[in-house]
Amino acid sequence: MKFTDGYWRKRGGLTVLHPAHLQDSATAPDSLTVWAATRPIHHRGDTLNSALITVTCTAPAPDVIRVTVSHFQGERSRTPNFTINEASGDVSVDRLSLTSGALTVRFNDGDNWGLDFLADGRRLTGSGWKGMGVVSGPDGDYVHEQLDLGVGHVVYGLGERFGPLIKNGQTVDIWNEDGGTSSEQAYKNVPFYLTNGGYGVLVDHPGKVSFEVASEMVTRTQFSVAGQSLSYLVVYGPTPADIIRKYTALTGRPALPPAWSFGLWLTTSFTTDYDEETVNKFVGGMADRDLPLSVFHFDCFWMREFNWCDFEWDPRVFPDPPGMLKRLADRGLRTCLWINPYIAQRSPLFAEGAANGYLVKRANGDVFQWDLWQAGMALVDFTNPAAREWYAGKLRALADMGVDAFKSDFGERVPTDVVWHDGSDPERMHNYYTQLYNEVVFEVLRSARGEGEAVLFARSATVGGQQFPVHWGGDNSSTFESMAESLRGGLSLMSSGFGFWSHDIGGFEGMPDPAVFKRWVAFGLLSSHSRLHGSSSYRVPWLFDEESVDVLRHFTHLKYRLMPYIYGAAREAHLTGLPVMRPMPVAFPGDPAATYLDRQYMLGADLLVAPVFSAGGEVSYYVPEGRWTRYVPSTGNADVVEGPRWVREIHGFDSAPLLVRPGAVVPVGARRDRPDYDYRDGVTLRLFEPAEGRTAVVVPGPAGADTVFTVARSGSEIVVGRMGDALPWQVQLGDQVTTLTADQDSCTLTLG
Repeated sequence: MKFTDGYWRKRGGLTVLHPAHLQDSATAPDSLTVWAATRPIHHRGDTLNSALITVTCTAPAPDVIRVTVSHFQGERSRTPNFTINEASGDVSVDRLSLTSGALTVRFNDGDNWGLDFLADGRRLTGSGWKGMGVVSGPDGDYVHEQLDLGVGHVVYGLGERFGPLIKNGQTVDIWNEDGGTSSEQAYKNVPFYLTNGGYGVLVDHPGKVSFEVASEMVTRTQFSVAGQSLSYLVVYGPTPADIIRKYTALTGRPALPPAWSFGLWLTTSFTTDYDEETVNKFVGGMADRDLPLSVFHFDCFWMREFNWCDFEWDPRVFPDPPGMLKRLADRGLRTCLWINPYIAQRSPLFAEGAANGYLVKRANGDVFQWDLWQAGMALVDFTNPAAREWYAGKLRALADMGVDAFKSDFGERVPTDVVWHDGSDPERMHNYYTQLYNEVVFEVLRSARGEGEAVLFARSATVGGQQFPVHWGGDNSSTFESMAESLRGGLSLMSSGFGFWSHDIGGFEGMPDPAVFKRWVAFGLLSSHSRLHGSSSYRVPWLFDEESVDVLRHFTHLKYRLMPYIYGAAREAHLTGLPVMRPMPVAFPGDPAATYLDRQYMLGADLLVAPVFSAGGEVSYYVPEGRWTRYVPSTGNADVVEGPRWVREIHGFDSAPLLVRPGAVVPVGARRDRPDYDYRDGVTLRLFEPAEGRTAVVVPGPAGADTVFTVARSGSEIVVGRMGDALPWQVQLGDQVTTLTADQDSCTLTLG
């Protein structure tokens, strides 16, 4: 939201008050409060007919400082609120500053108003002249803050946004919408941004937050909320990875998805005709072509039209759901069902929910209804504990029937002219609704399947939503442009604390050209989660051409063999918050060339992926410093690429740039027919440009029975050792492969 008319003037009809004079301060052991007058105070008369702005600073965690700006403090408390996991740390306070760990906020005294954030002897950012303000106007009251951006400083994050990865120059409103992947709207809005200047900022407001990122004021990031107060947290890194770790410690780390969920998902698609015969035809066709599926997903029409949601299988097309689910399970498949939080009027659950007060109401007591999406639909009121249990009970019955996962779709179309059971503020609940929705669904699966076995396929999210993986990118189109915008959205989301992400391979809307489909397959199978899904057309590969079958087989096998490495990256995401798919600026913060990269990413710590966005295979990507090795040789392209430099290549449909960082040890599994197996049994340790010193790699085992491998290089000698259960294994260095038996715990290799 913009409040100014150019640099000097305010917009018409607005009154804006800015702190001008630090009048007084008060300290406590863990807080600092300052009172700022909005004009210079030279004598007692200046204190009359003047506003006073209160700024309170606290330390919710080490290296984190919360700043709360207030004008009138008589506002009633409003809910919901984000859950912030506070942790005690080293805090020191004096009259003008507060320090939390390595981060300090310091105020200027007297008429030279301003506050600075400092760490490790340098200034990170701050709020200076007319940076902080309280606004009143015909549309209501607002509070804004402006934190300055240094030369070369850029902003990432703010949720899953499909425009440029760098947010500088953009206006971003944090407001969940069902807007597809080609607009400024987003399904997953997160009022947290990450910078390359050593800090990140979370605006602690679950409703609408308006960001002007180097737009209204080109040297500042402004954020504003309606009302009389604004609270934000500054998180010190110093690196982007450190900021993400500390931010997810505050707002929640992602659960670890089950290993089977990393396999290939196939769906019925959306409006296509399907029944059990169709499902069996697709499942059998995949098996006949050696295309190993992990999950089969039933989209909306598993329920009868106009009845979404009643959670009842349509008996016209699925007469024996328990038997069908068992038959699919006997083939080694997991199953997923589409759901949403809306109850259509024709659903038998509508009358039940209305009678018991489980549906969101208007101010006059009527159930809120409209005809968007489903005729006469209402919303489940998840602020009502009884409604939560009612909804969860419907899902538990499906889980008991044999369903393994739910695609928790929608959750963005939440009105503000309603009344919530617990009295929540409608504006604050609009974005927060998805958090309650996905939490209910996730907890059903966790309870039914056990810890580590719950997984969603969710579309909407806000702060904390990363705790309930996986999220996918929403309704894209079947074009290369939409493939690129989908990647930008994912990288933006993963800059916002989300560890796992997926997208509709081939695009959702339209029938992709075979070239688009094949290029997207490579991208999809080199993502954390991989799903074939469409709107009005199926996504089985033989409908495109026979080469599509070969391409899907190749990349599915590749991912399954990479599962020891990918699952290790998943564990890291679970434990630290670092995403499986890492934006290049997060992975290489010291490389200025990585700052603007949004067409490539790191898969885990060591694999560089550059999807191909052209039918002819032309691709351009950046290789950071060092000797990077192509994971799979590519015809016409060098096996080793020396960085830093830009590379231009041409790739066939069975190839995409997949390079390994120098010094990496990549554990490769022995199976390519499924994603969930004992990764230690027959594992191959692939060594790439081994570095001097010692490297340790953990290969996950069942029930936490991990095996630790060490690689120690001294000169031309490399010693590889194992600590863990006795299983056969291999070591590969270039073309040299050493096979070890179960009772051999080490081997020695010689370079050259």
